[in-house]
Amino acid sequence: MTVAEIPIGITTSADEGVHAFLADLFSLAGRTAVVVGGGGVLAGEMASGLAEAGANVVIADLNESNAQRQAEAIRERGRKALPCAADVTRKTDIQHVLETTLAHFGSVDVVVNAAGVNSGTPFFEIEEREWEHILDVDLRSVFLSCQVFGKSMAEAGKGGSIINISSASSDPPLSRVFTYCVAKGGVNQITKYLAKEFAPYGVRVNAIQPGFFPAEQNRKLLTEERVASIMSHTPMRRFGRPSELVGVTLYLASEQASSFVTGSIMRVDGGFGAMTI
Repeated sequence: MTVAEIPIGITTSADEGVHAFLADLFSLAGRTAVVVGGGGVLAGEMASGLAEAGANVVIADLNESNAQRQAEAIRERGRKALPCAADVTRKTDIQHVLETTLAHFGSVDVVVNAAGVNSGTPFFEIEEREWEHILDVDLRSVFLSCQVFGKSMAEAGKGGSIINISSASSDPPLSRVFTYCVAKGGVNQITKYLAKEFAPYGVRVNAIQPGFFPAEQNRKLLTEERVASIMSHTPMRRFGRPSELVGVTLYLASEQASSFVTGSIMRVDGGFGAMTI
């Protein structure tokens, strides 16, 4: 029977082999992922993707109701998810998330650091408290999370994957979001430094560098003029969709698919980073 003669809807042994291959490559069954800031739109989509790949997922977020809503949505699909309220700018709160995760699921295998805030305040008008708040949420939380969860992974001796969320604003910087650019540039440096630091323990550290994905933290910055500028520098001429961050998340989380990948900052930006003028 030729390919053209195979009835539509019939699964062949070759199809089953492909499915088995992909399942083995990307399955996270038996693994536990903590998504810091997982109550947000983009991080929530990544958390859902990790759960669909078989991971137990812990949603850590300052907004407890958002964490609970996201966890419930995952559980409704028959997957395991646990909400955990936490101020991820405080080391004691992150330590609490670790202890809660270990108590419920026994291990931490994947950590996604996705907490973030932004502001479009002009440079000369930025107050110290705004500067400190953005750096606390966007950079300090990554440092503390990597320190707490990274140590646990290293001591457990089973390897693991830490995925930091960078930004198209990290290098080169974007106008109007000064502190955010500084914070995300720091995230890149944390990622590269810790890739070397954690490699002897089998813990991989990478970052995802999204382009423009409209969400609550940046929607107020998307004026008509700015949208036009973004589109002119994005070869694909559109914004990203939250679901388009899931594939790279699963790739970096998988010990099979990305076992030799660490210290990488992976763009998901529709070509934005490839443009100059």
